[in-house]
Amino acid sequence: MVHRIEELKRAIQERCPEYGELLAEGMAPADADRALAERGAVSENDLLAIYSRVLGVEPFDEENFRQPERFDGISEEYLVNQELLPYRWDDETLELLSASPYEWERQAYELNAFFGRQVTFKLARRSLIERMTAKVYQEAEEEEGRHFSGDDEHKLRQLAGEAKIVRLVNEMLSQALERNASDIHVEPEETQLVIRFRIDGVLHEYLSLPLSDYPAIASRIKLIGALNIAESRLPQDGRTNFQIGRREIDIRISTIPIMNGESIVMRLLRKDAMKFDLRELGMNETLLGKFEELISIPHGILLVVGPTGSGKTTTLYSVMQQLNDRKRKIITVEDPVEYQLPGLSQMQVNPKIGLSFASGLRHIVRQDPDVILVGEIRDRETADIAINAALTGHLVLSTLHTNDAVGAITRLSDMGVEGFLVASALFGVLSQRLVRRVCPHCRGAGSGPAGRCRNCGGSGYRGRTGIYELLRIDDELRGAIVAKRPSGEINEIARRNGMIPLLEDGQSKVEQGITTEAELLRIAAGV
Repeated sequence: MVHRIEELKRAIQERCPEYGELLAEGMAPADADRALAERGAVSENDLLAIYSRVLGVEPFDEENFRQPERFDGISEEYLVNQELLPYRWDDETLELLSASPYEWERQAYELNAFFGRQVTFKLARRSLIERMTAKVYQEAEEEEGRHFSGDDEHKLRQLAGEAKIVRLVNEMLSQALERNASDIHVEPEETQLVIRFRIDGVLHEYLSLPLSDYPAIASRIKLIGALNIAESRLPQDGRTNFQIGRREIDIRISTIPIMNGESIVMRLLRKDAMKFDLRELGMNETLLGKFEELISIPHGILLVVGPTGSGKTTTLYSVMQQLNDRKRKIITVEDPVEYQLPGLSQMQVNPKIGLSFASGLRHIVRQDPDVILVGEIRDRETADIAINAALTGHLVLSTLHTNDAVGAITRLSDMGVEGFLVASALFGVLSQRLVRRVCPHCRGAGSGPAGRCRNCGGSGYRGRTGIYELLRIDDELRGAIVAKRPSGEINEIARRNGMIPLLEDGQSKVEQGITTEAELLRIAAGV
């Protein structure tokens, strides 16, 4: 098939010389074909004729076209993105109309894994597929209210054999990795099972399946995570290493009981994709220079703050990677250990045996460390031990959940830590958020001459970068902390002495075209 695709590209370029320019710009072949058709350089019928001649596939006979019913189990979003329309099927086969042949091998593999049917394609005009897909789903929603019949559920339950479920879950994991998803959400609803991927911090629907498939899929995921497959009434947590092709990933699995079964969330930690480098986090050169000065201080506390999912762990791992020159003893206590870094001694808390952040930290200071990472300062006891470690010659790195840098001082005070201890030990606070980057292919439009952008899935964004606020504790601020000045006054002193607020750093990235105003407001509203 690969050599035929190359032959197909050559045939189209012979017909339309500008085709090569579109490919050279990074446009996917299917998108380039669509762009040519929309520009009038070639008609849809001409493209079908080229596809048919090169691939030896007869185009669909539109004269005998009949409107198909909706094929339960494939979301409209998937069909639109893949330019497909299920047309004819039975218990063993599934025939689809396709506007583009470039992804047939992958699409056939996915759909065969999901439904256990032999998959075939027929070429059809893109405009026909788009029009009929919209019509089929609109009518199905109006007439059926998205409910499956008992007969359909019974047939699909019979198809959900063990081998098929294994293939489905494996393909789900593979697709999540391909799309750079951080989490997979498996959620049983009243009439269907919905699978969603979190990509760049936002959930996107990947697949909807009959609710009858849920028990087998949930059991398979629990087996992967070594969880109790018979327990559905209590929350469970598990972790495993998993091999997808040549890629090895860590998977953290969490289940909780909900009304229609269990909500299952899988956190994907890719060993091959993570690079902990301060220069890759999105700090501007000025901020990066100031931050690197802070982490070179041999003792004291440096905090990284922000809400869950704001990139705090990545920042701290990047700091440790930079400090990890084999001349320092670096020990961590984490919940959990997300990534194992060579040269570090990493400890995971275990409440079942009484190993908490506080008890772990108490033992760590007896290990002659130079640098200590505490995953999070959650209580007064942990804070007291961390400060004592900082005041006795150790560099302590940790996190807090606060909205801004100055809020870290308030949070420590609320825990009962005396102001003079905070002022003596704390030398810096980095507040951060993650914003989505504008897609470099469609420039944030979500579509282009070729329609829906395949590189970002039509979202207009691809990847994320950080926005930051760095608070450096100087003598004036130490005096204000000891005097227990209100946070507003401390914030004013910090800004007067050079702190750039997080929103201003974000606005700078908007002006540079890195992100958008809407994305900045979505992430940093209320800061």
